Amino acid sequence: MEHDRNGTLHVVWSGGDRFDIKVRHHTIRIDESMEFGGSDTGPAPVELFIGSLAACVAHRAERYLRRCQLPAGVRVTADYEMGLRPAHVSRIELIVEAPGVPEGLRESFCNVIRHSAVDNSLRLQPETTYEIRIADGVETLGTRR
Repeated sequence: MEHDRNGTLHVVWSGGDRFDIKVRHHTIRIDESMEFGGSDTGPAPVELFIGSLAACVAHRAERYLRRCQLPAGVRVTADYEMGLRPAHVSRIELIVEAPGVPEGLRESFCNVIRHSAVDNSLRLQPETTYEIRIADGVETLGTRR
């Protein structure tokens, strides 16, 4: 079965600092912590970004274990630091815990988890374009890499 790997999602304001991401039939709430003026009803956008990377790595690792008929139960912990001017994630440390990977498969296991779609997107930055639509017209900001 062929699967369309392209997609569209929508982000809709839900009051205050809250936004709902609509993906297929799922809704994911985004908010800021109370410390940053939000109401803490969901993860902050940066937390979701880091979580997406960690989840993609965990998903790849778990599939590898299943394919090799190894014990399941991967856990990924992500520590990150923020940089300023401009605001950005400056460091991410992923700790991947797997229940059992034999010595002869550890290098291939590491290679698999280092090449998740999200991790690859950080290394091979996607072309990003912005189109701003305002009631009186359209302004295109162009491509940014």
